[in-house]
Amino acid sequence: MHGTSAQGYRHLREGTPCQDAWRCRVTPSGLVLAVADGAGSAPYSGAGSAQVVQLATRAFEPVVTAWERLPDARARKEQLTEAFHQVRDAFLRWCQGPPGLYATTLTVVVLAPGWLGQLSVGDGLVVVRTDGGTGQGAAEEGAGSPAGNPIGGDPAHPASYHLLPRAHTGSEYANETVFVGSPTALDQLRVDCVRDEGVEGVLLSTDGLTHALLRRAPSGPPLPHDAFLGHLFDRLARPDYEHDEEERRLKAFLGSDQITRVTGDDKTLLWAIRT
Repeated sequence: MHGTSAQGYRHLREGTPCQDAWRCRVTPSGLVLAVADGAGSAPYSGAGSAQVVQLATRAFEPVVTAWERLPDARARKEQLTEAFHQVRDAFLRWCQGPPGLYATTLTVVVLAPGWLGQLSVGDGLVVVRTDGGTGQGAAEEGAGSPAGNPIGGDPAHPASYHLLPRAHTGSEYANETVFVGSPTALDQLRVDCVRDEGVEGVLLSTDGLTHALLRRAPSGPPLPHDAFLGHLFDRLARPDYEHDEEERRLKAFLGSDQITRVTGDDKTLLWAIRT
């Protein structure tokens, strides 16, 4: 598991700290992973993003149980939604005033034996790595993937990558999003349950790395950039993986001209792979 954040060049130029945050929690049954993107227009969004990922990793921990403990996709989605209610209520109390001053998105993944849950408000993204297959089992809104229709499938195929459905912003403008403290946050919440024994890894990102992680398809929605994702996951799974060395490589890449010429935003990656 590895997480990193990098200051966008606009913030470097203005002397503004990175407003992204990430946090993870290892439980006896799996993982809670959370990333948040503080709004550049909000004066205390960096504090807001740091607070919301801390709240999320605590609130979602009880949800991280093996699928067999609650083999019902709708019930799992209800658990995820209730955990977000707890996070939002605690966040609003913490703000002690207008939440817009601390505006931040939130993307959470819980990973446990037999399934994966995603909850997001705002414009974060989640990519799942499986042991091969068609990639057709991501849960539909309100339904969930039935057993026997996983996003993976044939273990004879190489690893494949699947972008999970993203939250709607509720806005007609591409550069606007919804935040945890927004009045419409509960209406714009995205919750998914993926039932799959073949999940090998998962990656969360704030929207500053959308161009690196996704590629345009000839038709339809964007697709994961398999080469870049494969490089990230394969390095993490290497027996000689060394955290500090990987962090140095990532910081250099995230600050490179290749990235800064397509985005000036802060950038956060958090990913894990089963080894």
